[in-house]
Amino acid sequence: MINDSEILKELEGRLEKFESSSKTQNIGKIEKINDGVIAASGLSQAFMGEIIALPNNNYGVVLNLDEDSVSIILLGRGEKLREGDTVKSTGRILSIDVSNDYLGRVVNPLGMPLDGKGKPKKGKEMPLEKIAAGVVEREPVHEPLKTGIKAIDAMLPIGRGQRELIIGDRGLGKTAVAIDTIINQRVLKNHHIKAHRPVVCVYVAIGQKQSSIAQVIERLRLENALSYTIVVAAAASDSASMQYLAPYAGVAIAEYFMEKGQDALIVYDDLTKHAWAYRQLSLVLRRPAGREAYPGDIFYLHSRLLERAVKLNKKEGGGSITALPVIETQANDISAYIPTNVISITDGQIFLESDLFNSGIRPAINVGTSVSRVGTAAQTSAMKSVAGKMKLELSQFRELAAFAQFGSELDPATAAQLERGKRTTEILKQPQYQPLSESLEIISIWAVGNGYLDEIPMEEVGRFEKELHAFVKTNYPKLLSALLEGAKINEETTKELQKALAEFKKIFTLK
Repeated sequence: MINDSEILKELEGRLEKFESSSKTQNIGKIEKINDGVIAASGLSQAFMGEIIALPNNNYGVVLNLDEDSVSIILLGRGEKLREGDTVKSTGRILSIDVSNDYLGRVVNPLGMPLDGKGKPKKGKEMPLEKIAAGVVEREPVHEPLKTGIKAIDAMLPIGRGQRELIIGDRGLGKTAVAIDTIINQRVLKNHHIKAHRPVVCVYVAIGQKQSSIAQVIERLRLENALSYTIVVAAAASDSASMQYLAPYAGVAIAEYFMEKGQDALIVYDDLTKHAWAYRQLSLVLRRPAGREAYPGDIFYLHSRLLERAVKLNKKEGGGSITALPVIETQANDISAYIPTNVISITDGQIFLESDLFNSGIRPAINVGTSVSRVGTAAQTSAMKSVAGKMKLELSQFRELAAFAQFGSELDPATAAQLERGKRTTEILKQPQYQPLSESLEIISIWAVGNGYLDEIPMEEVGRFEKELHAFVKTNYPKLLSALLEGAKINEETTKELQKALAEFKKIFTLK
């Protein structure tokens, strides 16, 4: 844990050289101190987001501008501050010093290490608040960001530069989906294909227990995914100010890599707690509360954050930031204030449902409520050709299954459709922390879609898939390579797939 004196010492070091060269300093005094927020008068030239130097080496950030005073959120505890103390503007916006040395590290929202490995090397100063890239600097999202999760890559594809919301109740695997996506980037690093360019990952933990954050870090380390990941942590025990700043620090780090022409993935886990932290600050700042006690600018809080996810055009370097915000719902209510806000900001959502989770479908993705507004533009031709009808067929199956439970007699075609739907649902189940390469995903989806699992009992589908993958890896490595290239499945590849499945079915024995 970093104590307040370390935070303040770090900020003092950053400001020292700046203050010595500053021509004019705006000086004011503290009028009121209230629960981590200071009201100060006299700072007529202060601006939003500016760092303010306070007595006893304390620092704060301007978060409110009134007619005759400014409100400053403290970056430490500020225990020695008193009313009447002198404060000084610095003319400097809050920023984070980012370099490649951040890779594999755990830092707080000010860029200070939390992993006991010493300070990361200094690099480029990135402002926490920044206006998002304009339309002219962007290009349409078209390159896939593969999650390694069959249900998502087939039916809800995510593109590099997209904002895809992960939403659902507590304990349904929202963080697991995000962590699997980060782990899957490790697999992609091994390939030379353009669509498989390495992705730098940033995981922002907001308001979580320290034990939960430690478990995520340990899992990333065990999966060899920490080397290309940066964790920005503001735990539940940290101040509301730190929790409020955490996602902006995360996206500032991601922008450093994007500006170098690299692709970045950022996970905000979760924005519900971020909204809580902001509500807490806003109530102390005396901003009028609106719906569900949130201030009126809560939408702007998340929109200016998520708008910074972008796919830049070649002229701007071609880098990208893909955002996976996480939102926690209560009793599957996606019509609450914060969920509807973030749904309207993002380019689609992955909705995890408790009924599906409790019935053993993991990941518990509700295909009907989930959507990706980028769609097949973010899929390779190979995946597009096998997964094209899958979402529609699965939705039809769910509707048919609802009628079939009334016990009425079914014609053979409907019965066959139901059996196919059951096996499709079964093949989309996937254990946690086991993302698949796209070629293996395609083989599984192609096999179920072409009837190779129709005669396999439901309880054997999982074993069939696992053994099929092992068989293809051993006997058909060229087929895997061809599918990995992402080209549309042609007649030759189809024959190879048919040959592989026919051979495997001969040797597959039922228990």
